Amino acid sequence: MFGYLAVLVVAAVVCYGATFLNRRVAFKVKAVVEPDERRIHQHPTATIGGVSMYLGFLAALGVAYMLPQFSRLFRGSSELLGVLIAGTVMFLVGLVDDFREVSAPAKVAGQVLAASVLTFFGVTMFFFKVPFAGVVVLSSSITPLLTAVWVVAMANAINLIDGLDGLASGIVAIAAGSFFLYSNRLVSLGALSATSIGPLIAIITAGVCIGFLPHNFHPAKIFMGDTGALFLGLLMAASTSVVGGRTSDVSGETFFFFAPLFIPFFILGVPMLDMAFAIVRRTAKRTGVSTPDKQHLHHRLIQMGHGHRRSVLILWAWTAVLSGFVLTPTFTRTGNALVPFVAAALGVSLYTMFHPAIRDKAFSKPRKAWEKEPIWVKLAKLVIRPDKREVSDLAVEDESLDSYRHHFSKKKVRK
Repeated sequence: MFGYLAVLVVAAVVCYGATFLNRRVAFKVKAVVEPDERRIHQHPTATIGGVSMYLGFLAALGVAYMLPQFSRLFRGSSELLGVLIAGTVMFLVGLVDDFREVSAPAKVAGQVLAASVLTFFGVTMFFFKVPFAGVVVLSSSITPLLTAVWVVAMANAINLIDGLDGLASGIVAIAAGSFFLYSNRLVSLGALSATSIGPLIAIITAGVCIGFLPHNFHPAKIFMGDTGALFLGLLMAASTSVVGGRTSDVSGETFFFFAPLFIPFFILGVPMLDMAFAIVRRTAKRTGVSTPDKQHLHHRLIQMGHGHRRSVLILWAWTAVLSGFVLTPTFTRTGNALVPFVAAALGVSLYTMFHPAIRDKAFSKPRKAWEKEPIWVKLAKLVIRPDKREVSDLAVEDESLDSYRHHFSKKKVRK
């Protein structure tokens, strides 16, 4: 465990220190995001924060190479080299996109190229368990396609959730840290090979996010940009694939009634759900899947009247809760049967609170004096606490995030 702790600290410290220089360089090379109608920040802000993450990753990987604890990971396999090369490819794709707007097909092509590198070096799934169907062994013909889909999904899920200061970096830090604990537990139970690179990649990912977060939390001094979001997606895809796609069963333990391959969907539930909503929403409107809008989960929280920091903390809390459901049965070996039902209840409550039609109906429906409000409405009002001005204007769709600006101006007046 000392080796993992050392790698975590090195990744965080190097990323934190490199960000100071990164911010200066970003302004010199004009890697700056200007405020506009789509963005919430009020001042020009440096981007390409992913450069600091990439440097933290390289430093942590170098330290791991020198530690005897990880010698088998480097000398007995080429998987870490594959992650390094694929991560570099994804880093360059994001860096180019931050300087020059790259078309969606070109960006996906770069992500597929990075996934192909992972496949070439063997950083792929071998088999996975399907509920009620047993173990499915993947053939060499389907593995490249599945790896590409996995990488593209992870990268775009993190990229879409990167809409508020500290949101993506905090969620990935919680998710990667939780996945490290989960995968390390599997190693100790004998369900995962001791030579798996999954726990090491996960702890490095958590470290770079922790080091970047002080610079990125509201008010952010620098954004990670596509450079950081795509790079983090590649790391999470690599870590989860070599754990979820290679874990054997453990003496009757069902691990949440599903295979470990499904665990990332719990840990990364917030960005995955946001991506799914975005695809369905944009498909229903017959717009391109890559067409930006202001209906993401974090936008809706702000439209409900939450401030910037509170919105971020709420989504962090959801990630922590979902991660807790992953970790608790693994360490206690109890509660496996309840997890699917509790997860479904959480998903329904999340959908209810964030869906505009249901939310508006809950707060605008008139009731007679003798009628009692349903319990779910009381809970929704307790959690949401919308802005009174917004409730009175429910007929007008809030696309300009005026509720956030109003909240921000009130705080400035109080000071």
